[in-house]
Amino acid sequence: MTNVNTTISGSLPKPVWLAEGEKIWAPWKLSGNELLEAKADALRLAVLEQEMAGISIIGDGEQTRQHFVTTFIEGLSGVDFNNKKTVRIRDRYDADVPIIFEKVYRKKSVFYEDAKLLRSLTTKPIKFTLPGPMTMIDTLYDNFYGSREKLAFEFASILNAEAKELSEAGVDIIQFDEPAFNVFFDDVKNWGVSALEKACEGLTNKTAVHICYGYGIEANIKWKETLGDEWRQYENIFPQLAKSSIQQVSLECINSKVPMELISLLENKEVMVGVIDVANNEIETPEEILKVLNTASKFINKSKITACTNCGLVPLKRSIARRKLEALVQGTLLFSKS
Repeated sequence: MTNVNTTISGSLPKPVWLAEGEKIWAPWKLSGNELLEAKADALRLAVLEQEMAGISIIGDGEQTRQHFVTTFIEGLSGVDFNNKKTVRIRDRYDADVPIIFEKVYRKKSVFYEDAKLLRSLTTKPIKFTLPGPMTMIDTLYDNFYGSREKLAFEFASILNAEAKELSEAGVDIIQFDEPAFNVFFDDVKNWGVSALEKACEGLTNKTAVHICYGYGIEANIKWKETLGDEWRQYENIFPQLAKSSIQQVSLECINSKVPMELISLLENKEVMVGVIDVANNEIETPEEILKVLNTASKFINKSKITACTNCGLVPLKRSIARRKLEALVQGTLLFSKS
């Protein structure tokens, strides 16, 4: 029997005593030392719920972050969060974002203490997520660098320093989230993958990139409705990723219109196959998950598959997310035994 691993792509819903549920960018309900303690408690709870479900590679559920991109940017200098600009995110919805007004740099690690706590809470392998360079520049307004490419490589160097400290904290897998890869194909080709590799330079732990079709929010659901009968966006980026030093690729599969044969473009990479839909409240059956994994295994060796969620679960109710994690494990067990 091949034991196939399970993991979450990134976020889990936060407890209601920490932040408003079913919402991204939800403001914190506490402040000061009370907030720090509550974040740590939420992280402990996220680990416990993953362990109880039987997840084999544990994440922090992004419990200490208000948003998967902007929380990291908050830890950098040269960024103004008081005066925001409205920009188009992923070329499909508007958001008020911070402004870069001078050279950005990292004074100290943003997530080292969180990673250290995560490491102390489980004996299983742990994964930590960071925003990718391209997705970072797509989630703010640049009023200093004047070049998306130049800013991306600036962020790549900063991310690389952060990732090395996370490695020292005991993180086994560093995952960079790059949903922007699914939109800006020319940038991916010209400098996106190179910037991502810069962020991974010199890391001794496993590296991964997560590329999906976004959270289960209205703007993303409506965008997906415009993509036609086949979603072939991955076809534009997988060949370059196949040639890169990135070891794992995380992608959206279940209930999507992505032709599964595109996985074969990743050649010798490990693949995190999305088998949990984050855009609805229906609980996947083990058999539905088995079907997706069996299809994926036609195009990539079973030993290179990890079963995963399509994207982050933060917009869902906690009760729904828990049941989806249980289904993820049950369906993957069927696949392991098949």
